[in-house]
Amino acid sequence: MRRFALSILALLMAVTLGAPALQAEEAKDQAALAKALAAAKVSLEKALSASQREGKPISGKFEIGDDGKLQLSVYTAKGDAFSEVIVDHATGKVEKAEAITSGEDLEAAKAQSEAMAKAKLALDKAVFKAAYANRGYRAVSVYPSPKDGHPVAEITLQKGDDWKTVTENLD
Repeated sequence: MRRFALSILALLMAVTLGAPALQAEEAKDQAALAKALAAAKVSLEKALSASQREGKPISGKFEIGDDGKLQLSVYTAKGDAFSEVIVDHATGKVEKAEAITSGEDLEAAKAQSEAMAKAKLALDKAVFKAAYANRGYRAVSVYPSPKDGHPVAEITLQKGDDWKTVTENLD
């Protein structure tokens, strides 16, 4: 019993002491993304619209890619197939679309598609509503999910160093 209690205590200490490091890393990532977003000429809403030729948009985000450059990524669904669509953040044109066939990306796409199946409002419209209601902010990401049996979109907004997440109903 004592060993179990010590294990729990050690786990709690590790989580408590590790939390500030995780928050610092998140703040560093947000600062890098905010700096990179200054070069983006295309809004998340426009990227969601542009990606429609590859399927129904089910999520989207600005992110720093593996190459360290700003990337605008949209997940789409067409039937039972999912794709990650990369939209040029300067022109709004689709650069490439790659099938999502396995791993965490596939699980996320399935969950997002399930949430969007019940939605009456498209993601680009939900993002527009959120940005309009929060003038001066830029939409950085949008993810649908079920909440109390209804589809909602969690939209992350950014203005300078200020970040916030708002929820838009999709039904």
